[in-house]
Amino acid sequence: MKKMILFPLLLMATLAVAQQYPNFKPLRYDENYAVLQNDTVHNDWYKTMKFVSLSATRKTYLSFGGDIRFQYFYAKNENWGDEPKDADGYVLSRYLLHADFHAGSHFRAFVQLQSSNADGRNNPSPVDQNPLELHQAFADLAFGADQNRLLLRIGRQELAYGSQRLIAVREGPNNRQSFDAIKLSGSKGRYTADLFYSHYVLAEDGIFDDTSNDQKQFWGGYLVINQFPLFKNADLYYLGYQRAHATFNDGSGKELRHSVGLRLWGKSGNWRYDGEAVYQFGGFGTQNIKAWTASLNAGYRFEQLWLHPEIGLKGEAISGDKNAGDQTLGTFNPLFPRGAYFGLAAVIGPSNLVDAHPSVNFELSKTIDWIIDYDLFWRYSSNDGIYAPNVSLIYPGDTTTSKEIGRQLETEIIWQPNPYLYFRVEATWFEAGDYLQASGAGKNIFFAGATAQLRF
Repeated sequence: MKKMILFPLLLMATLAVAQQYPNFKPLRYDENYAVLQNDTVHNDWYKTMKFVSLSATRKTYLSFGGDIRFQYFYAKNENWGDEPKDADGYVLSRYLLHADFHAGSHFRAFVQLQSSNADGRNNPSPVDQNPLELHQAFADLAFGADQNRLLLRIGRQELAYGSQRLIAVREGPNNRQSFDAIKLSGSKGRYTADLFYSHYVLAEDGIFDDTSNDQKQFWGGYLVINQFPLFKNADLYYLGYQRAHATFNDGSGKELRHSVGLRLWGKSGNWRYDGEAVYQFGGFGTQNIKAWTASLNAGYRFEQLWLHPEIGLKGEAISGDKNAGDQTLGTFNPLFPRGAYFGLAAVIGPSNLVDAHPSVNFELSKTIDWIIDYDLFWRYSSNDGIYAPNVSLIYPGDTTTSKEIGRQLETEIIWQPNPYLYFRVEATWFEAGDYLQASGAGKNIFFAGATAQLRF
């Protein structure tokens, strides 16, 4: 195992002094290696992998890339003591490999494989273990230039928008998520817009057995406006979601939910800010849906001080169901958010929640950051339970009237010596509050982990 981890990392570390290539993107299909068409560097194996010319004009080409990640985790009292203990911790490994074909500026095809494995994990879910799957496979038809462009994309693809509170690739957990979708994207000047319709891809624990799930249909429109009046940027969006079988604290049934949202974000001097509000309506069984969330994430960086500390504060209120058995469901559905929403230790998702989250970030060097954050969690409604990020009910709402869920202290050190390598060590302490103690074993959680990641 150690040789498997160290060999590719040491090999790629030599690239730190190599020529500069386009930056890696969270969505790897956003990378553009056409800039290498006229590159004169020869006998460079990495460049050869990133740009394989297939025509005399060099406008038809292939590009290859990937991502290898290994993680070790140790958890005491995982899920507050309600889960069996993994004896000596566990190792998660993930491999992503893609091929990107371009035929001129109008046609493109992208294919990506994913393999996620869990060693030493008791009863791993498909989110942790999915041995081999076709993660992405889509084709593009594009017209126009970058600032005035229209693109049609059809096939299996990752979707991510905004702060990834509602639509994310799920980078934190071991297995990223994707959708079988048709998407139309357009950009003109400071406006960028997407329209899409999709089926969620259901992860299975076999080989090439992930399936398009027509029981989960997802569609919407997303508009980004840069240089928005009074603010740097604004996102406006509508998202529709239909589940054939949904379960909340208030019962089970068919769910048809519509979400409309506004996000204002940007930077001004040493300040950064990201505010978002979402309202949801629709139907659940015989009930009406009326749910909402509001979030503000702000920070200030002290550039003149030693270690350039950045003080951050995040707060959010997320609705829950006020009265079980009535004609209104008030539980917010976060749709397809980033996994590990509040860190890898806590399995709490953004439903029926009030959260206060101060943090401080120190720049130990140009390549090393030290982050400390503290979370305070309460239930929004004492008549609703708490939910995982996938909106599965963890504990019901009627175990106690207390709203206190708990407190979490987390620290992590991140070292990124070059664009190819990423290392992280982390530790988390979660102190269970009155609600968790009344609803289950209610034990405090200690969680520690180490991550090594290679991108190429």
